[in-house]
Amino acid sequence: MIEKEKDEKMNGIFDSILGSAASAGPLEFLACTGAALAAGFLLSGIYMYRSRHTESFALTVAVLPAIVSAVIMAVSGDIGAGIAVAGAFSLVRFRSAPGSAKEIAVIFLSMAAGLLAGMGFAAYALLLAGVIGAVMLVCTRFGYGGSAGSPADRVLRVTVPEGMDYEAEMEPVLDKYTARHELFSVKSVNMGSMFKLTYNVTMRDPSQQRSLMDAVRVRNGNLEVALMREDTENRGGL
Repeated sequence: MIEKEKDEKMNGIFDSILGSAASAGPLEFLACTGAALAAGFLLSGIYMYRSRHTESFALTVAVLPAIVSAVIMAVSGDIGAGIAVAGAFSLVRFRSAPGSAKEIAVIFLSMAAGLLAGMGFAAYALLLAGVIGAVMLVCTRFGYGGSAGSPADRVLRVTVPEGMDYEAEMEPVLDKYTARHELFSVKSVNMGSMFKLTYNVTMRDPSQQRSLMDAVRVRNGNLEVALMREDTENRGGL
């Protein structure tokens, strides 16, 4: 009998705190919003661990569950309408700034936590964020899926004249200063009179960045050279 009561009490923790979304009062609303915010900040903190991120993206992941929760309660528990509205707003950023697979996964995970909280399942929202967050931490800690990137990794952009044999000219320089390099893209600029080359490189010695750029400028006629940590044009906040 005692064990049965304990089971019922434990199961009660995971029951919805809302009799129905339409009858949710201020206290229920605040409880659902608080659970959603707790799940959001937990997921945001986990995502920021060893992941390159912007301040706006981290903040958005933190508050997105609360926004989704409010939307679900506002549409009186109509899951289809709630997901349609929340999904449309949360994925707008990817029209102009494509996100990585990890960013998209975190967005949907935040939405799922907000959906659970909005339906009154506050404990399930926190449990989901905690379990999936712990899995992400373990995978990141042990390097599952490959390296998160070396501090010596760089993106090198070089502008060269149209008639230049850039492979023959650039290879000796890159072999000298980089442990690894890959020509990622070639783009014509200035009405086709020049090419912009983008390389993913790993520096042999990060302190020789200036020397690499000077050597490249000698080869490309002192045209534009840029060396950066990542391809910032393909990243952005929400």
